[in-house]
Amino acid sequence: MALLVVLPGLLLAWAVWKVLCTVWWKPLRIQRWLRKQGIHGPSYQLFFGNTRETMSGFYEASSQPMTLSHKIAPRVLAYFYQVAKEYGKVTVVWYGSTPVVLVASQELAKEILANKSGHFLKTPPPPSLRPLVTGTISYDGEKWAVHRKILNPAFYFEQIKGMLPAFSFSSSEVLKKWVKLTAVNGSCELDVFAEMQTLTEFVMSKMLFGKDEEKGKRLFQIQKEQAERGFQALWKMQLPGFGFFPTEESLRTEKLNQEATTILQDITRQRMKEMEIDDARSGDLLTLLLEAYMIDNDPNEPESFKKVGISMDEVVEECKVFYFAGQGTTAVLLTWTMVVLAMHPEWQVRAREEVLQICGNEIPTFDVLNQLKMVTMVLCEVLRLYPPVGMLGRLASKKMKLGNFEIPAGLQLLLLTQLIHHDPELWGDDSKVFKPERFSEGVANASKHQVVFFPFSWGSRVCIGQNFSMVEAKVVLAMILQEFSFELAPSYSHAPSPVLTLQPQHGAHLILHKI
Repeated sequence: MALLVVLPGLLLAWAVWKVLCTVWWKPLRIQRWLRKQGIHGPSYQLFFGNTRETMSGFYEASSQPMTLSHKIAPRVLAYFYQVAKEYGKVTVVWYGSTPVVLVASQELAKEILANKSGHFLKTPPPPSLRPLVTGTISYDGEKWAVHRKILNPAFYFEQIKGMLPAFSFSSSEVLKKWVKLTAVNGSCELDVFAEMQTLTEFVMSKMLFGKDEEKGKRLFQIQKEQAERGFQALWKMQLPGFGFFPTEESLRTEKLNQEATTILQDITRQRMKEMEIDDARSGDLLTLLLEAYMIDNDPNEPESFKKVGISMDEVVEECKVFYFAGQGTTAVLLTWTMVVLAMHPEWQVRAREEVLQICGNEIPTFDVLNQLKMVTMVLCEVLRLYPPVGMLGRLASKKMKLGNFEIPAGLQLLLLTQLIHHDPELWGDDSKVFKPERFSEGVANASKHQVVFFPFSWGSRVCIGQNFSMVEAKVVLAMILQEFSFELAPSYSHAPSPVLTLQPQHGAHLILHKI
């Protein structure tokens, strides 16, 4: 009887102790450890850490447009920018009771991205973003190596070369629409961000789904809503354990994910039937994934890659992430390129002169693209100033040395690409100035330091689709420059916003002039 009386009290005391360890003792112990290493930052606050400051910083930054300049880090990084400014290039903030070390040091970023020991893992995505941040980009170790090996052939240059008709056709369709809109007055105002989303959505639908373009359009709409909801949920404060309760928001998120999964399952089933009837292989991403799904054991493969076929669930997850990342990254790159060239008309003229001199009025061929040096320089400088993803997350798998610091296992690191790309110590006093000639001798010679330019990440985890994105961007930009000049519309508001990718918060309204 006495045990029955005492036991509930012991269980309650144990539960209280566990909570205190999680939200108080452990964070303070880690904070002391990091400060001894010289990693400082705002002090930990019970339960919420620095989440409230992060939220208020983001909402304050996004509450109004900024002045027309390329000094976007204070707006895009908000609270993280202020912390780095106050505490240095390696500092720590608290997301709830979880410490996150912010890294704006080029040397440490290089060490982390090189990841030669394999001990810096991808940071697991928060629950609100898991439907989008999935597949290969979220894997580590052998599973990542297997999936990367399967996907690589879809992004070989020969395969990308075969996508040029899709690039040029989608560009032609958009340009035909623009020609009609400018037919009356010779000019018109357009939100080019919406136009670039439509264009790149068509290309990704072709690459992944072939003829199923309507389903691709619906998937684009779903993922756009998922990204907006996921990013908003990321900055909402919740008490520990609250996320397990169903809410209207979580139910809507689950419904969207199920619809996206159903669309892709239907497409994959149809493609498998086509593959069974016709042995010909198109070489597109979905076909490669399905071939891996149906793979036989090849005795010539290394032992680590034997019987490595992937599951149907993994096929679906890969399609989700590549559709979202492939469409979104190129769309924002093209959008910011047009905005920046509208801000700097002298470079727009120089890029157009190069395109007309090399291509004339013909659609650029794959071989011609390598001759567009000015266009390449412009795109690289836009990627430096407006990287599509301004932060990269990593996780320390074990206690290890990082530079002069000793960091504990499980520590999350957030590489601030945006700050490294704008660092005057690396790029000079004009680091926030649009200066494409930095890249006149190639990326490797754009700065005195190596690995200071990594808009698509770097090292073994470099984005598999970076060449695809750059080729698509060159083709589209060249075709636009052949037909139109453009300037900022009076209604344009300069408001870069990090909604997973760096998007114009209020669109990108430009006035197009038919040449």
